[in-house]
Amino acid sequence: MEQSTANIDTNLLERFEKEIWSKVPHLENKDGKVVNATPLIDITQDLKECAKKEFNLSLDDKDLKIFGKFDSRLLAGSIKVRPAVNIIHDAIVTGKLKSGQTIFEATSGNFGIALGQLAKIGLDVVALVSRKLQEGVFEELRTEKIRIINLDMDICPAPGMKDSPNVLAAKATAANIRSQLSELGFDPTVFDNAITEAQDLLAKQDIINLAKLLAKIYNCYCPEQYDNKSNIEIHRTVTAPEIDQQLHEKGLSLEDFRIVCTFGTGGTSGGLSRYMSEKYGKQSVHVVFPLAAQDVAGIRTKAKAEGLRFYEPHIYAGQHEVDFEQAKRLLKFFVDKGHDMGESSALALYAVMQMANFGGLGGKFVVIVADGIQKYKKNLEAMVKKKSRTQVSLDEAVSSVGDYDKVIWIHTQYTPREEGIELIAKTLGVDKSKIVVPKARDVERLLMTQQVPEDLNKALEGSHKSLLVCMAGYTSLNAVQVLEKKGIVTESLSGGISAISQGKGKQISELIKIATE
Repeated sequence: MEQSTANIDTNLLERFEKEIWSKVPHLENKDGKVVNATPLIDITQDLKECAKKEFNLSLDDKDLKIFGKFDSRLLAGSIKVRPAVNIIHDAIVTGKLKSGQTIFEATSGNFGIALGQLAKIGLDVVALVSRKLQEGVFEELRTEKIRIINLDMDICPAPGMKDSPNVLAAKATAANIRSQLSELGFDPTVFDNAITEAQDLLAKQDIINLAKLLAKIYNCYCPEQYDNKSNIEIHRTVTAPEIDQQLHEKGLSLEDFRIVCTFGTGGTSGGLSRYMSEKYGKQSVHVVFPLAAQDVAGIRTKAKAEGLRFYEPHIYAGQHEVDFEQAKRLLKFFVDKGHDMGESSALALYAVMQMANFGGLGGKFVVIVADGIQKYKKNLEAMVKKKSRTQVSLDEAVSSVGDYDKVIWIHTQYTPREEGIELIAKTLGVDKSKIVVPKARDVERLLMTQQVPEDLNKALEGSHKSLLVCMAGYTSLNAVQVLEKKGIVTESLSGGISAISQGKGKQISELIKIATE
C-alpha cells in the first residue's frame, strides 16, 4: 500500500536531501549516471611492491590489474553511509521517520558513525555497541554526537547461545541497560514493561533485535541494517553501476573483474552479487573473513556471519578466511604509501595477494576499501612503535610468564570457577596463588568511570607487571587501556580463557560462573 504524502515530514525530507543526500553517490534521474562517485584507483604496482618487500613474494610475472574502490572518501568516512542514507531516505518518504523521533540501532561502528550525520538535521541517534570496539571508533561516535548504550557482548548473535541461554547474565545486563536508558533521558518504567522480552533477547546475545524492541517500546525508529533490504539494494543499484561506469571510462568492464570485499552485515556482498548476476549472468564476488579467533573492526568471522539474514554463500564466487596478523603488515605498507584504508580493507587486499599468488597467472580485481585509517591509527601506531605490548598471545604469555607478578581475572559479569583457576595456572605455568580475582562490580566501575576502585587498586598494588585474563580478551584489553593511563603496567591475554580452553576438552560453562557479589 502506498504511503499518503500527508504522512511525510516534508520539511525533514527537504533538509535531509539538501544536507546529506546530495553529498553522497546517487543516480541522476536525467540520464541514470551516478554522481559523487568515490575514487577507483589502480593499486596494482603498490600491491606487487608490498608483496615483495613485506612477504618476499614476487608477483611480477602475474598478469594483474587491481583497483581499489576508495569509499573511505565518503561522507562519514565509510561505505556504510551508502545504506544509512538510503534507509533513512526511504523511512522519511514513507512516513516512518519524522522530526523529533530518536533512532535506535545496533552497530559495530561505521553504520552508527554514518547515522551521526543526522545530527545536522536535528535527529538523535542511540547506538547499541560492544565494549570491544576500538577507542578510535568510540571517539568518532562521540564526535558525531551519537548517544551510546555500552554492552559487554558482541553485536552479532553469538553462535550457540540460542540453545543454552544464560538467564542470570541476561538479568544483570538488562539492569545495566535500564540504568543507561535512564541516564539518556528515557523513562525506565517503559523498559520495565518489556523486561521479559528484553531478557530473552539478551540471553541469546541478540542485540540486533534488542535495538528493534527499544525502538518499538519508545515509539522511535530502527533502521534494521542487518535485515533491511535497502542495505542490499543501494549496492545493487548504485555502488555496482558506479564501479562499472568508472571502468567503462577506462575502456574496461566490471564483467571481467572479480570483486573482493569483507563481510559486515552482508549488504555490500549481496548487492554487488545481485548486480553481477542480473547484468552479466555470473558470480564474481569473493567474500573475506578473518580467522576464527581474530577480531577485525566491524567484520564478522565466518561462524558469526552464518547467523545473519544477508549471509548468502550460494551467490558468492568464493569465501576466504585469511590471517589478519599478516594483513596488518600490508595495512602499514599501504598507509605509508598514502592510501586511506582501514583494517577490513587490508584484510580484503591481503586475500587478493593470496589469490594472485596461488591462483595461476593472475587476474583482474576490484577491492572494496570500506573505510579509512583514522579510527585505527592508535592501533597502527602501537604496532609500529612497539614501545609496549598491550595484548599478548597465549604463546607469548607462556614464554614470558616470569615477567608477571600477578595474573588477574578481569570481567564485569563472570568469575572463574576453581576448575577455571586451575586451568589458567596450569596452562600459563604459574602457581594458583599468583591468580587474583577482583569483584566484578569493581571491574564495571573501572570501565564505566575510567577510575581504579580502591579494592582493585589494592590487588594491583606492588605489581611491576600483571597479565589480565577475561572471557575472550575484549574486557581485559579495555581494562589495560584504562590502567595504562593511570601508569599501571598490565597486558591483556588475547582470546582470554576461551583461548586457554581450546584443545583442553573443556566447555566455557565448566570454567566460569556468573558473578554474584
